[in-house]
Amino acid sequence: MICGTKTAQQTKTTEEKKTLRVLLVGEKEEDYFLIRDLLRTSQPGIDAKLEHATSVEQAKRMLSQQSYGLILFHHDSADDTAVRQLQEQFDRGLCIPFILLTEMADEAAVARILEAGAWDCIERTELNGATFGRTVRCTTALQAMRDSKQSAEESLRKLSQAVEQSDDSVVITDLQGVIEYVNPAFERLTGYSSAEVHGKTPRILKSGQHAPEFYEELWHTILAGKVFRRIVVNRKKNGNTYYTEESISPVRDSGGEITHFISNGRDLTERLRLEAQLVQAQKMDAVGRLAGGVAHDFNNLLTIIISYSELAMDSVVPNSPLAAKLSEILSAGKRAAELTRQLLAFSRKQPQTPRFIDLNRVVREMTGTLQRLMGEDIQLSFAPRDGLSRVRLDPVQLEQILMNLAANARDAMPQGGSLRIETSEVCIGEAYIQKKPAVIPKGRYVLLVISDNGNGIPQDQLPHIFEPFFTTKPSGQGTGLGLATVYGIVKQNGGYIWVYSEPQMGTVFKIYFPCAGPTNATGPQPRVPSAIPQRGSETILLVEDEAAVRQATAEYLGMQGYKIIEAKDGVEARTIAVKFDAQIHLVISDVVMPNMSGGELVQELKSILPNTKVLFVSGYPGKTVQDHNVVDFGSNFLQKPFTLRQLSDKVREVIDQPVPHRE
Repeated sequence: MICGTKTAQQTKTTEEKKTLRVLLVGEKEEDYFLIRDLLRTSQPGIDAKLEHATSVEQAKRMLSQQSYGLILFHHDSADDTAVRQLQEQFDRGLCIPFILLTEMADEAAVARILEAGAWDCIERTELNGATFGRTVRCTTALQAMRDSKQSAEESLRKLSQAVEQSDDSVVITDLQGVIEYVNPAFERLTGYSSAEVHGKTPRILKSGQHAPEFYEELWHTILAGKVFRRIVVNRKKNGNTYYTEESISPVRDSGGEITHFISNGRDLTERLRLEAQLVQAQKMDAVGRLAGGVAHDFNNLLTIIISYSELAMDSVVPNSPLAAKLSEILSAGKRAAELTRQLLAFSRKQPQTPRFIDLNRVVREMTGTLQRLMGEDIQLSFAPRDGLSRVRLDPVQLEQILMNLAANARDAMPQGGSLRIETSEVCIGEAYIQKKPAVIPKGRYVLLVISDNGNGIPQDQLPHIFEPFFTTKPSGQGTGLGLATVYGIVKQNGGYIWVYSEPQMGTVFKIYFPCAGPTNATGPQPRVPSAIPQRGSETILLVEDEAAVRQATAEYLGMQGYKIIEAKDGVEARTIAVKFDAQIHLVISDVVMPNMSGGELVQELKSILPNTKVLFVSGYPGKTVQDHNVVDFGSNFLQKPFTLRQLSDKVREVIDQPVPHRE
C-alpha cells in the first residue's frame, strides 16, 4: 500500500459523500454533543449535519422550515403527550425516518412508541458507535428503498438474490418450527437438499450435545419476540458435527403478530478447530516448559537412586531377599527415568544424537523386540520398500516411536490380531497440497505406516490422543505419555504424523520424515554395549556439584580400577588441575554448575591439560545443554539419569577415542 498520495478513487469517494440532515429533539444539551460525535465516527460515508430542538414545539417549527433525512427523539417514558404529538405528525403525512432514544422505558411505552410510527428504538444506555451506527444505516437504507424509483418487486428480487448468494446459511420456518425455506449455503453446509428438509423441523440437525434446557431457552426467547444468539453444535447429513453462530429472529406481519422465524447461521467449524489447535499447542508448550524445568533436579535424584541401588546390589548376597528388594528399587528408578525421557521427548527437549540412517534397517532390527512386546497372539509383519532415501534421525528415538505405537496397538487387541509396519517414499506435490491445504510442505518424505486391526479409537477421543496425560486406560495402567512422546519426537525431527481410525476397524498411524539423502551413504553407528563392565586404570577428574551423585560415581569408577579425583565445582577443578603433577586422562564434568560451568572449565583446561579427554553429563534437557555450545551429543555426552554400567561404557568409549590432531 502506498501512503502519502490521495488516489483518484479516494478523491472521487470524498466528493461523492452524501449529506444527511439530522434533527435531534430533546431537552438534554449533552445529547447533542454525544450524537454529533457518534454521527461523525459511525457514518464515514455520510456528511451528517446535526441540528437541535429542545422541545416538540420548536421541532415542529424547524420541520416546517427545513427538510430532514432523520429525526432522533429523546423520549421520557412518562411523557405520553410527546407520544400523542408524534402520532399527530405521522397522521398528517410526515414520512421521515424516526428513531426514539429511550431511557429505561418499559415494554408498554416502547409498544406505544412503535405504534405511533417510530421506525426504531435505542436504549440510551446502549448508545455507542456500533449500535447507533448500525441503527442509523439500517433506517436510512430502508428510507432510501422507500423513496427509490429500483420497485417493490425489484427490492424483493435483490433481497432474494442476497439470501441465495449469502455464505451464511438461512432457514425460514413457520410458527411451529416447520421448515419452509433454506438457501444454498445451508445445503452446502449440512449436506441436505432443500427438498429433503422442506416440511421437517430443524430437529433433524440435532447433535445431542445440547441439554434440553438449551432448546427451552431458544423457544422461550423467540416466542417472546426476542432474538436468540448462540453458538450451536449441529450434525450434518453424513453424521459429522459442525458449529455455527446462530441468530434466530421472529418475523412479524403488518399487525405485529409473529408468523415465522428466520435463522441466520455462520459456520465456525474451521475457526474453532484452529483455535483448539492453538490452545492445544499452548498446553503442550506449558507442560513442556514444566518438564524441562524439573528435569535437572529430578534426573539428579534418579541418578542417586539408581547408582546407590546398583552399588548396594553389588554388596549383598545374590538372590537374597535384600537383593530382591534392591532390585525393585532399581527397577522403579529406571521406570521413572523412562518417564522423564518421555516427558522431554514430548516437549521436544530430549537430547538427540541424530545421524543419517536407513529406516528399514532400524525397523528390521526392532522386529524381534516388538514381537516379544506384542505376544504370540498378535501377528507382526514388516513390508519395507527397497531403495529408501536416508532420514536424519536418532535411532533411539525411532525405537521409542515403534515401541510406543506397538504397545498401544497391543492394548487395542486384547483377543489378538495383527500389526503391520510398512515403509515407502512419497513426493508431496502441489496437487496434494491443493486438496489438503496446510497439511505438509512440498518435498520428498520417507513414510512409516503402523496399522492394526484392533478396537480403534472413538471419534470423540481422536482429537485428544496426542495430548499429554490423556489416556483411556484404567487408573494405574497408562501414563498418557506414549502418544505425546511419539508426537514430540516426530515434530522434533521435522516430521508429520497423522492418525486414521474407526471403532472396531483398527487404527493407522502415518509418519512422514523428510528425506535426507541416498540410502547407500554411511554414517556413525551406535556403539554396541559390552558384555561386562569396562575397567581401566586411568586418572579421572570428576567435577559434580551434587555431592551424592559425585560420591556414587566416584565409588563405582574406583571399583572399576580408575583413580578418581573429586571436585565440587569448576573453580575447585581448575585449582586441582593446575597443581596436579601427573597426567589426567579424562575430565567428567557436569555442564551447568554454580561459580563456573563445565564449558568454561574445559576452555580453561585446554592450555593446562591439552591431551585430556572430556565427558559431559547433565540432568538438564537437551536445549539447555546445547546453549552452552560445548557438547557433542553423539560422542562426549551422557544424559542423567544413567546407570553405572552406562557410565562405565561411556567412560571407556571416550578414553579410547583417538586424540584429535592439533596444528
